Amino acid sequence: MRSTTVLLLLLGIFISGLAQTPSSERQQFLRVEAPVIALAHVRVIDGTGAAPRDDHTVVIADGKILSIAPSTTASLPPGAQVLDLKGYTVLPGLVGMHNHMFFPQGGSPPMYSNMGSSFPRLYLALGVTTIRTTGSVAPFTDLEIKKLIDGGRMIGPKMHITAPYLEGRGSFTPVMHELTGADDARRMVNFWADQGATSFKAYMNITRDELRAVVEEAHKRGLKVTGHLCSIGYREAAEIGIDNLEHGLFADSEFVPGKQPDQCPGSGAVPASLRQLDLNSAAAQETIRTLVGKKVAITSTLPVFEAAGAPLSQSGIGAASALMNSRVFSVMSTDARVRYLTARARVSSTSDYTALLRKAMDFERAFVQAGGLLIAGLDPTGNGGVVAGFGDLRQVELLVEAGFTPLEAIKIASLNGAKFLGEDARIGSIAPGKQADLMVVRGNPAANILDIEKVEIVFKDGVGYDSEKLIQSVQGLVGIR
Repeated sequence: MRSTTVLLLLLGIFISGLAQTPSSERQQFLRVEAPVIALAHVRVIDGTGAAPRDDHTVVIADGKILSIAPSTTASLPPGAQVLDLKGYTVLPGLVGMHNHMFFPQGGSPPMYSNMGSSFPRLYLALGVTTIRTTGSVAPFTDLEIKKLIDGGRMIGPKMHITAPYLEGRGSFTPVMHELTGADDARRMVNFWADQGATSFKAYMNITRDELRAVVEEAHKRGLKVTGHLCSIGYREAAEIGIDNLEHGLFADSEFVPGKQPDQCPGSGAVPASLRQLDLNSAAAQETIRTLVGKKVAITSTLPVFEAAGAPLSQSGIGAASALMNSRVFSVMSTDARVRYLTARARVSSTSDYTALLRKAMDFERAFVQAGGLLIAGLDPTGNGGVVAGFGDLRQVELLVEAGFTPLEAIKIASLNGAKFLGEDARIGSIAPGKQADLMVVRGNPAANILDIEKVEIVFKDGVGYDSEKLIQSVQGLVGIR
């Protein structure tokens, strides 16, 4: 009896210790936490596209933005903890709209594993305070991680969970279930909506009947559907009622000569057709008009395509350093780093891939000019060169390379995503009454977009985390966990 009592006592102490671990662990990553915080003498880029406001003071109280005013006239509540941020810029936390929790593991067929330890910290560390997972290979894990973060037991961004991929027959990876028809598609939507998924992603081999069933069931429940398509062209998908299309121009198969209904053309056919596409042609302009008219959002995921095929010799803004980034390499496992470097070594210095990347950028700009809603994410898949958080910042830089101003690019990566999620009254821009989801960077991204990489503090609901400490905590883990 005595030994049993001692065992139970020790077990109780152990469980008590576990319960205290999240709080103590969180403490080591805090930069600032107080009932009232004043970010003094800071430049404000509010995420709406408006001009920066120099030497302002942002007051945070109870997790929300209380006020924004010129520092010369700002009124500070008694007891406010003041941070002197002269030379710094505060931006809204990014809203990542193609931000998986998994990472490629290589192999044939390719496999993927969740990065449930490293990715949440990296997203938050680099200023991404909200993500949509946009396709899951371990959906129960994603849902549980969201619960842990929401409950304060894990550090990470706010999460909107997308259900498992809705893929038709012919999946290239065994981590995806292949639909057997429209009824199966309806069952998948309703099952995962019941589990807590808030969006759905159609994939490359889905049929029109299956997509129609997905859209109908999701819309009945007030939920949205996006797609990385191939078997279905963009105009077809828009007519069916899809809400969002992933990867900009890169996934549109409708320009492949002789494309058959419900079939993804053979390997290389889609990029070949896009290389020949004239964006000023009647067909391309009709696609843009249809998407805008049907209010279909487009997600830009430029980093994954840059990493996959853009030669280092054809660099744009910071391209060489982005593709061979020592900070990114430091968080990768040795195996992940070797796999990526091996893939990069296969990219030809004479490749014309950059021309296709440029055309995709031009398409996104034309879509926005026509009134379309462009949102953004990194997509940490491809050849393994795109990593949580780092890729999100690279996405903003590539939007500037595409011809958007820095202020426009920041809006696309923050407020536009919040609008699509229906969260723009709470997040996505800096305004009194909104959640204090903010990133503080050294320098001025409005003048030099590369300054956006100099993240030092990230606020989520008014709590300031130390960016570098979070990054250091996951050294060597990407590709493992």
